[in-house]
Amino acid sequence: MKSFLRSGRSYDLIMLDGAYPECALGLVYRMKLPFMYINTVGFYAGPTSISGSPAPYSVTPIFAKAFTDNMGLVDRALNAFWHLGALLGHGISVTILQGVLRRHFGPNMPHVYDMGKNVSFILQNGHYSVSYPRPFLPNVAEVACIHCKESKTLNSDLEDWISGAGDAGFVYVSMGSSVKTNKMPLSAHRLFVDALGRLPQRVLWKQDGVQNLTNIPSNIRLYNWLPQQDLLGHPKIKVFITHGGLLSMFETVYHAVPIISIPVFCDHDSNAAKAELDGYAKKLDLQHLTSDKLYRAIKEVINEPKYKIQVKKRQTLLRDQKETPLERAIYWTEYVLRHKGAYHLQSPAKDLNFFQYYMLDVAFVVLIALFTTLALTLIVVRLSFKWLVDYVQSKRVGSLIDKSSDLLKRSTKLIDKSSNKKKL
Repeated sequence: MKSFLRSGRSYDLIMLDGAYPECALGLVYRMKLPFMYINTVGFYAGPTSISGSPAPYSVTPIFAKAFTDNMGLVDRALNAFWHLGALLGHGISVTILQGVLRRHFGPNMPHVYDMGKNVSFILQNGHYSVSYPRPFLPNVAEVACIHCKESKTLNSDLEDWISGAGDAGFVYVSMGSSVKTNKMPLSAHRLFVDALGRLPQRVLWKQDGVQNLTNIPSNIRLYNWLPQQDLLGHPKIKVFITHGGLLSMFETVYHAVPIISIPVFCDHDSNAAKAELDGYAKKLDLQHLTSDKLYRAIKEVINEPKYKIQVKKRQTLLRDQKETPLERAIYWTEYVLRHKGAYHLQSPAKDLNFFQYYMLDVAFVVLIALFTTLALTLIVVRLSFKWLVDYVQSKRVGSLIDKSSDLLKRSTKLIDKSSNKKKL
């Protein structure tokens, strides 16, 4: 990295992964270039939120939990709790990171949060048909399925084996690249084998390495690598068993294959929850998974038409776009280059803090003004009432004094008259 920075090579644009890009923002500071994000974890709202796009906790489920955008009171409270906890943890780690970056790139390097606000454009790995409808600013474009493609003919070995299944078809099993099956305990492998071995379908299972498994049923084949999209696009596939990674979720909708999702970590839970909500997936809990549960789930997804119907609906929505996600990504990348960072797409919302953005400062001023007005009104009313009472009392006292004086005068006259009569 130091050699690269000393090379003196010039560039026009830096493109970073939007999922926790803070380490690489040191390169942005050193090279003084506009930068873009490809936000690979589509449910992660960090980069879009920092750059100004709204992400209210009421309808933005945290990417690491099985919440959806339709939450009741308890779920909204828990969702807000996890969001705030994630922000706190992220803030602590970034505080440590900031010291590391300033040690390498100089003490004047701005805070990475301030730098993140200045992102030129975000290519968001999402689409409202598979993820959630969200309010994005003009400097965000959804490019989910940028990697999706039509299936190609399989090699003769795979094609012949699948054809041998007849009308029963085949089941495809893959836990993706982030979940290493060679790290799974043998008991978990045996659980899968017991369930898959009972199926009338043939099974293609992607493995990451040779396992110490014996007595593999004849309907199961293990491979270190398989052409996933070519298999998902095959007419004989019945169900896809997956960990729930986002790229796999987009591929399965693109090719209209119902799934069984077994989430493991990160965004798998939220992806699986959304797929189950949309009706094309059956979600299983890894912690409580048994051979019978897996077998029954496979039979349900294969035999119940609703799963295939719902995934076909989602496929129609996903493919109904005016241009391909790749064309959209290329256009906006070139747009940023043409306009030297395209900073005119940015919103001033990015520069507002939490209190300013949600107008809590305005609400505070209004409350103070209302409280002050109310207090002054009460004081005026109280003083007016006191003046009125004093005035009325003073009038009564004056009247009593006048009456007393009059009586005194009358009494005096009477006394004088009585005195004069006695003299006479």
